[in-house]
Amino acid sequence: MAEDNILSGISSPSDLKDLSAEDLDHLAEEIREEIVKTVSKNGGHLASNLGVVELTIALHTVFNCPEDKIVWDVGHQSYAHKLLTGRAKKLHTIRTENGLSGFPKRSESKYDAFDTGHSSTSVSAAFGISCANSINNDTHFTVAVIGDGALSGGLSFEGLNCAGRSKERLIVVLNDNKMSISKNVGSMARYLTKIRIRPSYINAKIRVRSKLKKIPLFGKQLAYFFSRFKHWTKVKFFGYQENMFEQLGFKYYGPFDGHNILQLQTALSAAKRAKGPVIVHVCTTKGLGYEYAEKNPKNYHGISAFDVETGEPISSSTGYSDIFGQYMCSRAESDGNICAITAAMAIGTGLSGFAEKYKNRFFDVGIAEEHAVTFACGLAVGGVLPVFAVYSTFLQRGYDQILHDAAMQELHVVFAIDRAGIVGEDGETHQGIFDVAFMNTIPGVTVYSPSCFGELEGMLELALYENKGVVAVRYPRGGELYMPEGYEYKKEDYSFFGNRSADILLVTYGRIFSYAAQAADELRNEGTEVCILKLNKIKPIADEAIGESLKYKTVYFFEEGIQSGGVGEVFGMKLYTSGYKGEFKLIAIDGFVKQAKVADALHKLGLDKQAIKDRISSDNKSRSEN
Repeated sequence: MAEDNILSGISSPSDLKDLSAEDLDHLAEEIREEIVKTVSKNGGHLASNLGVVELTIALHTVFNCPEDKIVWDVGHQSYAHKLLTGRAKKLHTIRTENGLSGFPKRSESKYDAFDTGHSSTSVSAAFGISCANSINNDTHFTVAVIGDGALSGGLSFEGLNCAGRSKERLIVVLNDNKMSISKNVGSMARYLTKIRIRPSYINAKIRVRSKLKKIPLFGKQLAYFFSRFKHWTKVKFFGYQENMFEQLGFKYYGPFDGHNILQLQTALSAAKRAKGPVIVHVCTTKGLGYEYAEKNPKNYHGISAFDVETGEPISSSTGYSDIFGQYMCSRAESDGNICAITAAMAIGTGLSGFAEKYKNRFFDVGIAEEHAVTFACGLAVGGVLPVFAVYSTFLQRGYDQILHDAAMQELHVVFAIDRAGIVGEDGETHQGIFDVAFMNTIPGVTVYSPSCFGELEGMLELALYENKGVVAVRYPRGGELYMPEGYEYKKEDYSFFGNRSADILLVTYGRIFSYAAQAADELRNEGTEVCILKLNKIKPIADEAIGESLKYKTVYFFEEGIQSGGVGEVFGMKLYTSGYKGEFKLIAIDGFVKQAKVADALHKLGLDKQAIKDRISSDNKSRSEN
């Protein structure tokens, strides 16, 4: 095949089978160019995708998908996989409304074996698929591709522990781009692996074991003795020590150069011939092929649109995460008890500066939110003041720990819930719309929701120094929006704006207040008077706020969160039990929210300025006609 434009000729993985080694190397270059070009326009995950190009090619040349299943952990590294499975012409739509997802989606392609988006799920899911194959007498393979970062999540170890005791045809590819696994990952391990993956060695071992088992009376004992003698020889003469994976029951092959397609093909082919579960350990470089990402993979893990030539973001502005990070540094300077915790998100949550200045009080626990919550509880018991900064979508994983370890013990732990509400292009798996509802179920928890930067700082102050027990401050992705002229935060649980004598009350919190305030201004100019109740503390809701709302004929609650269990539902019930006789209308989210720009998603959900205004105007028109 001609060297140029190989990618355009790939419509399915079967098209890779007849390509030469030279063509495959050239294909890897084309894939990297396409990924860089696409992410520079749409934003997305760059460094992780550039690091697995050769591995993806090798997987699709050795395995036969979709019959063989590949489960990508997190899935933020599946762009090359999408390019090789018939979606190359659509890659430019990735992370856009109605376009390709930034993660694997079963509804998007038969080649996507499992929907992912959160970390550490691949081994458990792939093991489940393998077991189902056994039940159905299906001899196809299942492959879990997991990174060393995802391996820090407890769920991955639960999956490994269970799968290692089985005899399933499960292959776990460990994509190691920074972490050393055990002492025997070195030249001797490579030498032993080189021997073990040779087809002649594997076939000979199988033949010998089979023949030994056929010997009458003592066959099984001889086969077992042969296996133990082989292990003793490795330990005695080579100083070999079993690593963690082998102790769990996996055969271990590696480490291999994750950018050498031929070496990867050899290793994966050997894994297919092995009996039982196998670990294939590959070493890769995040960001390979794009200088800026290779030098600074953390900054290019998840990135907005950027200039390919300079590597600089096309637009950047101060966001809530930045203000949070600045506040934490300022407070830590005067308060030696403040500690910051993150789950592998120091940059994303704005804690990079804190990590540099206060190393002994900064804890990055890896992708382990459950551990982070309970660890914070331990810090609290020890007499310090822990602040766990975490994306809303990932805090879902810590629900039991918040309930059992923090709230029941009434420990003072502060949660800085970043990316609360709609986050946009990452789609269903990352929308921060559930934290309020699950926090509402936990007794004794206090939750604040700022609408501007000044409120964020003020509410963090309250969370740290004027509240006890579990306290959360939740704030959105991005920057602050419109605030009414002259508005000043006074540390109130709630506040009213507009005409208190109006018949219509709009209730909301967080950034939706900005849209409600704008809508109210425009409605007023058109002759419709409304009042706004802004909730600052959304759990618990102040009884006085309910009491003052009873006089309004119509109460609208606009909420950027899931309806079931949300603040609006609680507010409506409190109105009802307080004897409210008017009309209550709740506009909240009912279901998962697909990827789209934040502004577009909010409009469709009825939560932006125009939608709020249109809703009030339409209802007023209907009332007047009736």
